[in-house]
Amino acid sequence: PTVRTTRDANEITTATDIDAVVIATPVNTHFPLAEAALKAGKHVLLEKPMCASVAECDTLLELAEQKNLTVMVDHTFLYTGAVRKITEMIDSGELGDILYFDSVRVNLGLFQHDVNVIWDLAPHDVSIMDAVIRKQPKQVSAVGLAHFGTTIENIAYVNVTFDEPVIAHFHLNWLAPVKVRTTLIGGTKRMIVYDDTEPSEKIKVYDKGVSIETNVEQIRKNLVEYRIGDMYAPHIASTEALDLVAREFIASITESRVPLTDGVAGRRVVSILEAASQSLTQNGAPVAVA
Repeated sequence: PTVRTTRDANEITTATDIDAVVIATPVNTHFPLAEAALKAGKHVLLEKPMCASVAECDTLLELAEQKNLTVMVDHTFLYTGAVRKITEMIDSGELGDILYFDSVRVNLGLFQHDVNVIWDLAPHDVSIMDAVIRKQPKQVSAVGLAHFGTTIENIAYVNVTFDEPVIAHFHLNWLAPVKVRTTLIGGTKRMIVYDDTEPSEKIKVYDKGVSIETNVEQIRKNLVEYRIGDMYAPHIASTEALDLVAREFIASITESRVPLTDGVAGRRVVSILEAASQSLTQNGAPVAVA
């Protein structure tokens, strides 16, 4: 009962006793609301995706820099115990060099009226990919279909390539009979299966891999060796992700530091979504990432 409510967002952006604003609205409203908040001197936490275009992201980033304000994006999965454990393993070198990132995020509905399945579902996995691969994407290709007489794609397949030998693939679908949230991450040392629908063992680490040994005497003959070892499920912290998001937003402001999922990270995700949308209109032709 002590929470103040309003039907006019301007009352929030113009309020002198408000220092920071959280924007969790349809994506096409992110930019005007965030721009107004920044111009009024407010720090901003945006729901994903950050904006509807890279150009809008750039405008907000420039404005925030001019006014020395924080812009953060709610890439919630990066704050989950599972993804934090994965990034920890990558930092320690346990997985080796990352070879691929393959994700499936499908379910039955909910159909969106303003964005397609890529803009609806992909921000989650693209943000995870960004934290895992840590390379600048080169180009994106995407194919998809819109059914039931609409122009909004409800199923899509997206590929992201890099200058280095690593690839990412995303399968997105609003028409699947079951809910699947699975990601495969392949490294030169170990491989991970991340299943977000699992109640307890969300991450399974496999000591499996492939190595190629060249026979010196017979140059043309490559020997493929398969390494098949144990599997284990590491302990995962159970802290609520949104709690960590809120704490990170506040801490980044009070400590005058860059948040884990800052506006630049938000822009990187939007650049993938934008390139994928352009590729859709070009029948899957590769599109360079902004």
